[in-house]
Amino acid sequence: MNRLFFFACLAAAASASVVHASKPNVIVILADDLGMVDMNAYASKFTGAKASQMYYETPNLDRLTKEGLAFSQAYACHLCSPARASLLTGKYAARTGFTTAVGGNVRTFYNQAIEPPQGYVAQDALAWEDKIDIQQALINGTTRDGLASGHPLDNGQNETTLAEAMPDHDSAFIGKWHLGGHGSEGWQPTDQGFEEISYLDEGGSPYFDWRDLWDSGDKLHPKTPQEKLLRGKSGGDLGQEYLTDELTQHAIKYLQRKATAKGTDSPTSGNKPFFLHFCHFAVHTPFQGRADDVAHFEKKATRGWNGHDNAVYAAMLKRLDLSVGQILDALEETGLDENTLIVFMSDNGGVMYTDPLATNNAPFKSGKGTHFEGGIRVPLVIRWKDHVDGDRWSNVPVDCNDIFPTVLELAGYDASQYTKPGGIDGRSIASLLDDPTNANGEYPRDTFFQHYPLNVIVKSPEDGFPSAPSSAIRSGDWKLIFDWSGELRLYNIANDPFETNDLSATMPDKARDLFIELNDWIDENVDVKYTPAINPNYDATKESRKRPFVDLRRKFLGNDRAIRTVESDQRFALIPADNQPHVNTSK
Repeated sequence: MNRLFFFACLAAAASASVVHASKPNVIVILADDLGMVDMNAYASKFTGAKASQMYYETPNLDRLTKEGLAFSQAYACHLCSPARASLLTGKYAARTGFTTAVGGNVRTFYNQAIEPPQGYVAQDALAWEDKIDIQQALINGTTRDGLASGHPLDNGQNETTLAEAMPDHDSAFIGKWHLGGHGSEGWQPTDQGFEEISYLDEGGSPYFDWRDLWDSGDKLHPKTPQEKLLRGKSGGDLGQEYLTDELTQHAIKYLQRKATAKGTDSPTSGNKPFFLHFCHFAVHTPFQGRADDVAHFEKKATRGWNGHDNAVYAAMLKRLDLSVGQILDALEETGLDENTLIVFMSDNGGVMYTDPLATNNAPFKSGKGTHFEGGIRVPLVIRWKDHVDGDRWSNVPVDCNDIFPTVLELAGYDASQYTKPGGIDGRSIASLLDDPTNANGEYPRDTFFQHYPLNVIVKSPEDGFPSAPSSAIRSGDWKLIFDWSGELRLYNIANDPFETNDLSATMPDKARDLFIELNDWIDENVDVKYTPAINPNYDATKESRKRPFVDLRRKFLGNDRAIRTVESDQRFALIPADNQPHVNTSK
């Protein structure tokens, strides 16, 4: 396989005015909450065990790794909405305003029909918090609830999505959106360049009896200034009782339609390459599996391997795996496999805060909702028949925002217009498909950033208390986690991928240098409203942690760059006193 030769041929074909015939089809499959070792192939790589010893069953996902290039150090975000925004825009999530994933009960300026104060937009949340029963030294920053689409209420902001950047492709969306303000008109997939096939603009969905919910226009907030919500659309009943199976049939039906249209002369036939963004709800809560699958895993002899013992979760994962297998089969049966690029990824690490426990990311530390490796390192596989050699691994660190320029390059577009200063953060990893070790140095990145400005119920693996806001930087082999409540954690990921040895005390200069680099990036790229603020009601004498709160920004960066105060945030003045953000002062 010679990728350079392929692109030379592609360019020649484009100049001959047959651009539609030469550009490959693209399928990006995004799993939800799939942990780093939930796939057998990944679990084998990091534990040395064989698939036959494991509890989960992922033969089709393993086939994907056999037929493509798998990445062992791919990073997404801590939660689903930020990762989705990052993948679709090529930017760090915090630059788009997505700092967390909120539920439909979130109050935004839009759904409360409140005129946003200066510096805010309609889809910014007034507030979002978990109910936490310990002292909080910090009050949450805010987040966006709808990806900027150029809507008049976006105040001039308009993110270019991957679908919009691929005008020679027909783009379609299936599954979980969670980027549209929970049904807000003007922020749905169709407003971001997609044909809407079957989708829901929500963080989770029932896996049984979901259709009425998806087709419902009932408002979640009475003041929302539209007649009904655009929650989503079921897309018609294809006869499947289980959601994952139904979405898969919608995808297969779409592929069959595109294959039938291929080669026809009608201008309305859809004779263009396609981009299908297939975002599964699996394996996100609620935990609901098919009875036959659950029964199989309840009696499986290997139950408990690596802490994997949730039969319902295993059943949900099996359906996700079967979905991928059915997509691969459909591509072969329709002939589309000859020119279809597949990208498979998870949006964040596996969940380790539910009861019962969903999964276990061991040997990686912690899970979804944290900046430890178990929370942000995820499976990523790229497969393209006859263009990407299979059964190989790349250990080069990459990021979910690299998908945007990578797909553009592989699909025959010029991504350089997006990589100019002030543009996207991602860079194409296409060179790694031929050079998985990056020996030629064509992939230019070695520094990555994460940002999560909210207190969260997810317990820290360090002290067992709800986690405070945190940000993180991975620079070369080094990683620093900045806990905004006053602690730094430094790891050498090359030597210590499972984060067992905090080096911040023994290497304070390295920790400080990375802290400064991280906060320089935050101050340059993240709007201050998306950062935490000092809680004026915090009582240090009631602090639950063994250490006191310390403003490390003030300590290392000076008074001018200290953590901001609540008084500087105009949005709080617009929230009724009895609905102010929860600030616990009881302990």
